[in-house]
Formats: sequence, C-alpha cells, structure tokens
Amino acid sequence: MLARQEDGLGLHHLVWRLGPGWRVCSSAVLGGGIGPRAWILNAQVPGGYPRLDPDRHLAEIAEGEALQGPGAGLMTAADVTAYTVADDGGATATVTSGLGVRGWAAAPAEGTDGPPPPGTVNIVVTLPVALSDAALVNAVATATEAKVQALVDAGLDCSGTPTDAVCVAAPDPGGQPGEPFAGPRSRWGARLARAVHRACLESALRQS
Repeated sequence: MLARQEDGLGLHHLVWRLGPGWRVCSSAVLGGGIGPRAWILNAQVPGGYPRLDPDRHLAEIAEGEALQGPGAGLMTAADVTAYTVADDGGATATVTSGLGVRGWAAAPAEGTDGPPPPGTVNIVVTLPVALSDAALVNAVATATEAKVQALVDAGLDCSGTPTDAVCVAAPDPGGQPGEPFAGPRSRWGARLARAVHRACLESALRQS
C-alpha cells in the first residue's frame, strides 16, 4: 500500500509487482482483457471523480511508482487502506469495497454510455498455477459468483455495485495448456471462490 497527494488530498493505492511471466484476465479500465501483465494497480480516487480519462490517470500513477511494462489498473472511491485479504491453499484474494451505491445486476433502468465512475468493489486474485484462456475467464466468473454470495451472506440485498471490477493473475503457461478449469467445483476455482468469499464477506460486514 502506497500514498500520494492529488489536488491537496491524501490518497492511497495498492500495487502488485508481478514481474515477468504473469498473465492477467480483468475488467480493469487500464490493461483490461487477457494478456501479459507485470503489475496491478488499485487506486483510490475522490468521490465524484471528475476526470473523463481514467486510463490516462492510472498510467500517470503507475509512472509515478516506476511501474514498467504492461499492467492492469483499477479505480475505486472506497478507502483502500481498509482492504481485506484471504488465502485458501495458495489462492489469494484482496478486496476493496464501498457499498453505498449498490443494487442487482439485472435492473429495469437503461445503461449509459461513456466511461463509468470508479469501481467500488474491486477484487484482485493471484493464483500460483497457470490457467488456460478459458479457465482465466472462468476464474473471473467464479470470483464474481463468490462476491455475490458474500454480499447476500452479509445480509445485503444486492449483487454488487454498478462499477465493480475483477483481476485474476496467474503464471503464464509458457506454451503448455495450463489448468483447463476454474469453475467453483474445480480444485483451483474452489480455492479462489473461498478466498474471495471470505475477503468480500469481511469487507461487507464492516459496512453493514
């Protein structure tokens, strides 16, 4: 966890320095998708975030920390100093969340265009085993399912916030197939799900 000053405000951000040989599958505003990533950044920004170029802003923060190579960057208006961490058999989940604006994913309101406001429930998962492309996507789905389970277990009537984001980091398979599955009943998907559930539940209970 690192600190910075922006426009007279003291803010924090979390940094994972993965180094070479890692792939990330994510919905991150900077470096989203599937590909090699050397770092992950989860940056706190003020509520009512005014900028319309969050990807450039995250790149500026990364440059300030001397983060080299491709990376993934997330934003949140939540207090990142209140992050929670859980590990299950080598699957580690780190969660930052602010649940003031929440609801169910399927809602009657129309969606909007343009960049969304900063994500509120951000989940970063690291795994010690390589995953196939399909398993990386499956891992993101499993993490999301575990998040929803945690919110319901905390007594919250919601599936999340409108701007949640997920990153899953795993070693590059290096030409090998990698683990083919990461659903909740697979070995690594089950561990991932338990870690995400515990970290999300702890964070949600602090706010309920």
